[in-house]
Amino acid sequence: MTSPVAPVDAQAAVPVTSAAPAGNHLSLEQQQQIAAAQAQAAQAAHFAPIPTTAPTSSASLYIGELDPSVNEAMLFELFNSVGPVASIRVCRDAVTRRSLGYAYINFHNVADGERALEALNYTLIKNRPCRIMWSQRDPALRKTGTGNIFIKNLDISIDNKALHDTFSAFGNILSCKVATEEGASKGYGFVHYETHEAAENAIKHVNGMLLNDKKVYVGHHIARKERQSKVEEMKSKFTNIYIKNLDPEVTEEEVDVLFSNYGAITSCYIATDEHNRSKGFAFVNFENHHDAQHAVDSLHDTDYKDRKLFVTRAQKKGEREEELKKQYEQQKLEKLSKYQGVNLYIKNLDDEIDDERLRQEFSVYGVITSAKVMRDEKLGPEDDESLRSPSKGFGFVCFSSPDEATKAVTEMNG
Repeated sequence: MTSPVAPVDAQAAVPVTSAAPAGNHLSLEQQQQIAAAQAQAAQAAHFAPIPTTAPTSSASLYIGELDPSVNEAMLFELFNSVGPVASIRVCRDAVTRRSLGYAYINFHNVADGERALEALNYTLIKNRPCRIMWSQRDPALRKTGTGNIFIKNLDISIDNKALHDTFSAFGNILSCKVATEEGASKGYGFVHYETHEAAENAIKHVNGMLLNDKKVYVGHHIARKERQSKVEEMKSKFTNIYIKNLDPEVTEEEVDVLFSNYGAITSCYIATDEHNRSKGFAFVNFENHHDAQHAVDSLHDTDYKDRKLFVTRAQKKGEREEELKKQYEQQKLEKLSKYQGVNLYIKNLDDEIDDERLRQEFSVYGVITSAKVMRDEKLGPEDDESLRSPSKGFGFVCFSSPDEATKAVTEMNG
């Protein structure tokens, strides 16, 4: 049987090496630490490293983290050296045809697929270590949380390969990935095992171990919906409250007295600076949720020592950051929608046209909220004509409504 992708010239093939890239290379000491961790984990688990095996009757591999320039011919050159390739498909954008950074390779038999996975996983292709795993076509199996673990506090030198090497001692890994941002590790990753038992063993024996001198946390990965559900449950049962806008002279004893009117308090703390001066906010924790809610409802927006108190449920740092992120995104959307259809771009402006002239020309079509001719860097004061920087030949006019802007475009364009 002939292969669907023709072999390429030796000059067209991508140089391939199994060595790590210089920027991600682990030192000998780091490699020894990982090897020691593997040996310790395997010994503790009472079994030797388990070879990766294919899903029943499957010979299809997923190859990820590919450079956009990698094509089918390059992959054929590499993978056909392991065994006869049945088909290769680099996945591309339907419109631009640009590579999406991953591909699927089908072998004629499972044994060749297993050899390719073992020999070529994390091999450099175009200076990027590729990530290979068995293709799982069933979305239900791909998305199941069974066997999925989360690892945090990873050293930045731990990449996908090092993570895979460390955790492969416990069972067949379906996928393994270190989270990155602009190529740099974010310090956490995910490993998805084929079985729940393998995940349990990994958690039991690796959680709390040192990897590259950093104590790692390993636990079950909790799906986003479940995390959100737990957050909502926590919100509905809170006991810790946050109070701000306190007078700097207010003491913890006074806060304790004020809030203990609503129930039994387990702790009261006023935040202070390095000089032990109050920062104007405090935390009070109640024994039960009902009393905490009663205190919030009763004291929020009330006056205390000539200050209007702000009292609400205390949030954890991650929750606050998530809320601030949502607020920022919402404000950005509101700003975009606010100017959608009302802000016009005008080009080919005469050098003599200034902001006021631009406003005058367009004001006949409606109420203008702003008019600006874009100029090069300032040479001097705006009111000094001799020092005014030259126009860039374009500007912006913002109307108060989309209808006015549309009318201006219809009348003035051209």
